[in-house]
Amino acid sequence: MVFGGDFCQTLPVVPKGTRQQVVAASLCRKNLWEHIKFLHLRQNMHLGHSEADNQHAQWLLEIGARSTMNDNEMIQVPQSIVCANLNAFINRIYPGIGNSRTQDDQYFLDCIILCPRNNQVHDINKAILQQFNLNAEIYMLRSVDSVSEEDGMHHAYPAEFLQ
Repeated sequence: MVFGGDFCQTLPVVPKGTRQQVVAASLCRKNLWEHIKFLHLRQNMHLGHSEADNQHAQWLLEIGARSTMNDNEMIQVPQSIVCANLNAFINRIYPGIGNSRTQDDQYFLDCIILCPRNNQVHDINKAILQQFNLNAEIYMLRSVDSVSEEDGMHHAYPAEFLQ
């Protein structure tokens, strides 16, 4: 059996579980853990081979090992990746986003912005859409993770299926 991933970033899902329950359910707490043989990948295939790319890869590893944190559990971010504001950040990820030549599907598939919270996603999407010269109506499509009790089918689907 082969397990892949960063176990510092991949936690088990324990519905409504406490931090202690999530940690107790993690792979390293199981009896199987003592029989696992580790093979480490040494080259980050997402990065190039320049010295700056190697330094960035090393910095990411140090974050994962928590060795870059100070006493307040804060991480010092290199000035080269800091953006002054949201618009500067968007323009760094999507240079020339307001130009009609960049509005094809591949342009947005090459780089994406990931956010840990939905309100951040909403704010960034709103700021990106404002940079387009749109004459069309904008639609917001929402996901559903529950069924109302009025429809009589609230027991038909488990919550995991809806989510």
